[in-house]
Amino acid sequence: MRKPFLQLHTAVLLAGLTGVMGRLISLNEGLLVWYRMLFTMAALWILHLLSQRRTSKATHLPMLTGGIVALHWVFFYASIKYANVSVGLLCFSSVGFFTALLNPLFTRQKLDPTELALGSLVMLGIWLMFQVDASFKIGILLGLISALLATLFTLLNKRLLDKYTPGELTLYEMTGGWLLLTLLLPAYLYFFPQPSLLPSLPDFFWLLLLSLLCTVWAFHLSLRALSGISAFTVNLSYNLEPVYGIALAFLLFREHKELNSGFYYGMLLIFIAVILQTFRVWKKKTA
Repeated sequence: MRKPFLQLHTAVLLAGLTGVMGRLISLNEGLLVWYRMLFTMAALWILHLLSQRRTSKATHLPMLTGGIVALHWVFFYASIKYANVSVGLLCFSSVGFFTALLNPLFTRQKLDPTELALGSLVMLGIWLMFQVDASFKIGILLGLISALLATLFTLLNKRLLDKYTPGELTLYEMTGGWLLLTLLLPAYLYFFPQPSLLPSLPDFFWLLLLSLLCTVWAFHLSLRALSGISAFTVNLSYNLEPVYGIALAFLLFREHKELNSGFYYGMLLIFIAVILQTFRVWKKKTA
């Protein structure tokens, strides 16, 4: 049981870096995600061909799930660019609440009152944190949409892991997401034009780190962890992603100057929710 939790929290730490890199990269959110998925997909296909392993035949569902991943990332980086790193990451904390609501639809299980209560605790924390600046409203809305899409992605992955290995699933999802973005990008760039379609040298460097370290490796670790623990626990534990990312945003971008005491009270509530859920899982496994 220790190994899945270690894998999960390493993936969460890497995920916390993605928000910071999103601010460092000057490309708009559409191009940023397109390049991220392109580099990730290329790396995964190279590793797959070198390994010479047979893979299960892909169906439309992994490709569709990859499309959800792509849209989740677009909304996530849009939230950061319309607001800041802290807002984009904190909105991601709502995945626990969305999972508690949606999980019964996917698993046909009854609504878990405890999970709903813990998810609601996180939402209360978010509400406290967002008493900062009215100009962040668009970023908040985009971030909540991103969190909803992330919830759907995790719930679908829980079912797909019965048919595919984590490596196969990540490969098919990155390919499907990149193909969807390629189809949507011309229209996206028409409404949200970008001065240059090619990344600068610093952008190229950050994109490589974002793709190989924070995507390929983090996805692999997260899917491995999902094989041994519940989707709700994975999503709730990802509420620690803002903690890691915000600490870096405070250090690098001085975002703490834009936040008030409600932000820190809200963060405390999220910590409490994650600790309580982790304790519940350990207690069940050791009973």
